[in-house]
Amino acid sequence: MSLIAAGTGQLPEDTPSLANNGFWPDIKPADFREATRLDGTVTAPRLVQALQIAMADINRQLSEWQQARQNDGAATLDDVTSPDWAGPDHYAVLYRRAVYATAHASLLERYRDVSATMKATSAVTPRTWPPMTYAGMPVGAVAEIEGRHHTTVELI
Repeated sequence: MSLIAAGTGQLPEDTPSLANNGFWPDIKPADFREATRLDGTVTAPRLVQALQIAMADINRQLSEWQQARQNDGAATLDDVTSPDWAGPDHYAVLYRRAVYATAHASLLERYRDVSATMKATSAVTPRTWPPMTYAGMPVGAVAEIEGRHHTTVELI
């Protein structure tokens, strides 16, 4: 699900691609906008800022994993072999999911007071997921990349 917001119907001109750190794939704002079904309500500068912050956050979380792969000889993510049970671009898909969900959660927080009818609302309609729903998605994607379980349970 996605942000429900009244927009102009026309998408703003997005940046062609956001350069990453050389290891992780570049992020295309237009792909993010399409995947999250964001319309023109979210301006290109805000979208780019949310994606850049999300990229930096996910890159930081995965910095040790990245360093270990580079120590094994992988110059980029494309050089990392996916698990036998996964598709060839498994890690790139998970990385994009983590970045997209982080950016989407950030944007939902900012635009939470806008509805399809332009009436301010603090309630979450059945067609809109709360930002915390998206905020949890990167945790699972990062855990999957690192080969960890998605949950941690401790006996208190």
